[in-house]
Amino acid sequence: MAASLDTYRLLGRSGLRVSPLALGAMTFGSDWGWGADRDEARRIFDSYVDRGGNFIDTANQYTEGTSERLVGEFSRDKRERLVLATKYTLTTRPGDPNSGGNHRKSMVRSVEESLRRLGTDYIDLLYLHAWDGTTPVEEVLRAMDDLVRAGKVLYVGISDTPAWQVSRMQAIADLRGWSPLIALQIEHSLIERTVERDLIPMAREMGLGVIPWSPLASGVLTGKYTRADLAHEGGSADAVGTRKNVAAANGALTERGLAIAEVVKKVAADMGTTPSRVALAWTMRDPAVTAPIIGARTVAQLEDNLGALDLSFTEDTLAELDEVSAIELGFPHDFLARPMTRNVMFGDVRFERTADRAHAGR
Repeated sequence: MAASLDTYRLLGRSGLRVSPLALGAMTFGSDWGWGADRDEARRIFDSYVDRGGNFIDTANQYTEGTSERLVGEFSRDKRERLVLATKYTLTTRPGDPNSGGNHRKSMVRSVEESLRRLGTDYIDLLYLHAWDGTTPVEEVLRAMDDLVRAGKVLYVGISDTPAWQVSRMQAIADLRGWSPLIALQIEHSLIERTVERDLIPMAREMGLGVIPWSPLASGVLTGKYTRADLAHEGGSADAVGTRKNVAAANGALTERGLAIAEVVKKVAADMGTTPSRVALAWTMRDPAVTAPIIGARTVAQLEDNLGALDLSFTEDTLAELDEVSAIELGFPHDFLARPMTRNVMFGDVRFERTADRAHAGR
């Protein structure tokens, strides 16, 4: 575990150094009804940066563009020491079929608008935000490479995309000499572990640093919700409204999610710390993970989250957390791990795989 925000890590198969916790700026701005206002966002930003934090995460559509504008304003006098990551894909003009998606027109327009809002002439890390299922991968990769060659983007990454598609894209970029993907942003928490089946092992193998979003499962793992909060109507279809709506819409506010949160609370009490720190520290323990994103709405929340850097777990504690949150890896992973399958492949030969190639959880 890293001991401080200035214990920097390399991001994927690159030389870019980032803090072990990224500051998520989706909470910057009150446009959606639940974020931090400008003054509180400034205090959050300054507190993170003053501690040595350098990795800021935002997106073109967060709080209707307010997030990028505030990040640009706050980073103006320290731009060169920061790694600013933003994303394209999400629509910004309802009714315009080309204002969103993964295609070149959407990408180039989004980057130009992000540069203006951020008040900078380059973006350190540009993510494709979510896979649209329609744009050819060659179009995405070549457009990204063009932006890198033009100096408007330094590195590229991808978010919320199937593992088979990401690995295919990385292979194409490598073969054609285009800019490689260095980061994979995915949902990962004690409540959402299905990414351990393929996405995280793929990222480890293909040289992408994993950046988990919602490591606190939309706040459910902080312990602030109870079963009384399950009387919702499925959550909002977008991010506007309340955090409870978002938690419900994300699928985190469920009976299973609350059961996991109860164990997290127990572990936190046993360790003399907070549930937020336990949940964040659990996510950070995987060597494939570079930097979980923390999305604080107050300075107090930020301070609490940063305490995760000081935690370490015993084997018994990890086993307790794993038991309540475990998932079925499914085929072919479970099949390949069966003693019968191992026996017909290797007989009675015994060997150990190196840690960086072993499947997560095995």
